[in-house]
Amino acid sequence: MKHIPLVGLLAAALAVAPAQAQISDDVVKIAVLTDLTGLYSDNTGKGTVTATQMAVEDFGGTVLGKKIEVIAADHQNKADVAASLARKWIDEEKVDVITSVANSAVALATQGITRDKNRILLNTAAATSDFTGKACSPVGFGWTYDTYALAAGTGKAVVKQGGSTWYFLTADYAFGHALERDTTAFVQEAGGKILGSSRVPINNADFSAFLLQAQGSGAKVIGLANAGGDFINSVKQAAEFGVTRGGTRLAALLAVIHDFRSLGLKAAGGLVVTDFGYWDLNDETRAFSARFMARHGTPPNFIHLSDYGATLHYLKAVQAAGTDEAKAVAAKMRELKVNDPVVKDGWIREDGRLMRDAWLVQVKTPEESKGPWDFYKILARIPAEEVIRPLDKGDCPLVAKKG
Repeated sequence: MKHIPLVGLLAAALAVAPAQAQISDDVVKIAVLTDLTGLYSDNTGKGTVTATQMAVEDFGGTVLGKKIEVIAADHQNKADVAASLARKWIDEEKVDVITSVANSAVALATQGITRDKNRILLNTAAATSDFTGKACSPVGFGWTYDTYALAAGTGKAVVKQGGSTWYFLTADYAFGHALERDTTAFVQEAGGKILGSSRVPINNADFSAFLLQAQGSGAKVIGLANAGGDFINSVKQAAEFGVTRGGTRLAALLAVIHDFRSLGLKAAGGLVVTDFGYWDLNDETRAFSARFMARHGTPPNFIHLSDYGATLHYLKAVQAAGTDEAKAVAAKMRELKVNDPVVKDGWIREDGRLMRDAWLVQVKTPEESKGPWDFYKILARIPAEEVIRPLDKGDCPLVAKKG
């Protein structure tokens, strides 16, 4: 009898056996790292958790026959807290993917950890363009806006409308600095001038001195390089101090519909903003929003819509890859087209940036609004290639240099 070496039998078996699904720890665990209590909680917070859970439910609750679990925690807008949570989640709780990271300092800190520990990071809410630039990661994905896109949308539009001189009120951390930098480039490219800026501590209550300094500069536009509660407070106080009555214009560089609910259309009407998914955009967004509102009490903003879309795409990639191993999933995420209620045939570049359209919108006045949450007039769709930074301009180490 002829003996076949055991090693040969094993190799032959492996060659003909179908690939087996590989899910670590028999569960796909999604961790939502977000602002649950601070100045960005209305824009992200519990709504982000709800949207993520809805994506899991709509996918079917399992992937490759294994349970999908969602957990969440508050990063308190502190990078060290976020980093500690991320390490604990990955090392002790075997988390497969972290989502949201609703703060640019948080996002950059978490990016380093997930890169080193080979876990997927879905950044749906942090704006710094450095995330898919010099800080890019093979397993990190920039899903929604970034500071380049906001500047390309709102900043460029305001300059075209005559806003030739600017003064910035800038949130004094990674997000604000990046937004001021990227908007400055568009203003200067269009022939405008920057007359100054004030760095304002995050979660600030009193903008009076900064607003008066901005007004005193003689700038036609005060660029609000802030968000959430800081954006709301700066707009309210600009009205109280009569800054805008004198003809000075506010540029809302990052705002969502929940901000305008807090401000009211009387104060916010006429502001031009860049949006990445309005609840009333199409039949799909309206249908999703009705389900979301029944659970959350408000319609989703574009961040919540992105939370849903990013989680859904991640799960599709796990299914297609046959594993939750991060690099294999990341490859499938780039291979598959992105389709959800907002994004149609989007695709992900080698730097991790999702190529998706944006919309230039104007906030309605009270007279123009036809009902609750009817806040926006859509002025224009901005194609992905016009609103997203060119691949060779971001200094991402993953991008091959040409020439």
